[in-house]
Amino acid sequence: MTASTDSSFRKLVVDKLLGIERHEYVAVAWSFAYFACILSSYYIVRPMRETMAVGSGPQTIPYLFMGTFVAMMFATSIFGWVASRFPRRVFLPWVYLFFTANIAIFWVLFVQAVDGGHSTIWLGRAYFIWVGVFNLFIVSVFWSFMADIYTREQGRRLFGLISAGGSIGALLGGIGTSVIVITIGTHNLLPIAGVLLLLSVVCITQLRKWVISEHQNEIDQTAASDKPLGGKTFAGITHMLSSKYFASIGIASLIASTLGAALYMFTAELVAVDIPDQDEQTRFFSNLNVAANFLTIIFQAFVVRHVVRRYGIGRALVLLPAVSVIGFVLLALDPVLAVIAIITIVRRSVGFGFSKPSTDMLYSVVTPEEKYKTKNFIDTAIYRGGDVIGTWFIKLMSALGIAGISLVMVPIAIYWAFVSLWLGRDYKRKAKSLKMSGVE
Repeated sequence: MTASTDSSFRKLVVDKLLGIERHEYVAVAWSFAYFACILSSYYIVRPMRETMAVGSGPQTIPYLFMGTFVAMMFATSIFGWVASRFPRRVFLPWVYLFFTANIAIFWVLFVQAVDGGHSTIWLGRAYFIWVGVFNLFIVSVFWSFMADIYTREQGRRLFGLISAGGSIGALLGGIGTSVIVITIGTHNLLPIAGVLLLLSVVCITQLRKWVISEHQNEIDQTAASDKPLGGKTFAGITHMLSSKYFASIGIASLIASTLGAALYMFTAELVAVDIPDQDEQTRFFSNLNVAANFLTIIFQAFVVRHVVRRYGIGRALVLLPAVSVIGFVLLALDPVLAVIAIITIVRRSVGFGFSKPSTDMLYSVVTPEEKYKTKNFIDTAIYRGGDVIGTWFIKLMSALGIAGISLVMVPIAIYWAFVSLWLGRDYKRKAKSLKMSGVE
């Protein structure tokens, strides 16, 4: 390949199609790999969590989500304290090292229980709660970091592509789980997940080096700063309660998780009946993830950037509520496992393909403290609060059946759509205000 051909290929594929500028190559590559590692790790442990929920009994799911919410509130408080007192360059790697150590502990406990012929129901319940904290924390911290090192303009161009890295990792993690789980057993997936999570620390280190070289004259304002974020431990809560912008993001998150919890309970109820074998259950949940992540990759890499640029963040955000309205109407008409599986795949692919990158762009117009503390509180405690509300809501309405409950969810999803459109308009207003003040 000649130099001119190589240059033309780079301009066509890298610059035009993917939207990457030359000075961003290294950062995007490490960000891509970073997200791939953490989501590959998560999508290895996630099917195991769903299997534990089915084994615990669908009737216990509301209690499991309550336990997850309590654990999340405790973890969020600790994170707020750490973020106030330690520099970002210090606490970011330790978040992943901490969860890697947790994975190792759970693996040892499961091995001992299985080899000793002991019941794993209570261990499985503890694992379910832990994964509920683990998955939101590792992703929330990742996107806080991304919003910290990239400008608003870069976020609009690059976040979709970077998200695709996570989806590729999730897809590979799901495929690997589906292929090997029957051979090695569910609990032996954990060491693989732990190694992948460790690799994310390497990516953080490399990204920190890029930030230092890219922002030498403004290092104190970046994620490589030696200064802690400061502020109060519970600043994330107070920021959300005092801002209509953050409150609206919180409401959207609450509704998203409430509707997701409804589908989760429907799935657990039907899987327990239709798929009795534990390893086959893990494979079923893994296959759901594979299908959803395959579609997500296409959306994130090639579609979301153009949708956001042409139609704005508000319309990108409204896609998931619209899909939810259609999905719950279909479920009300035919409440079977196959329909739930299709709706789950479509919702996840649209959610991760459009809503998640667009929601993360909303934090590009706020302060560093808000990017970490407020975002973390909304992405973790508020989201898990929606799980609690959703599962108990479903439990109290169980007499209506899956079809009846699905109809109740439709107006909630419609309201979510209006909130999403308002957020898009307010983001645009904040971005314009910052641009006028000279902040890019």
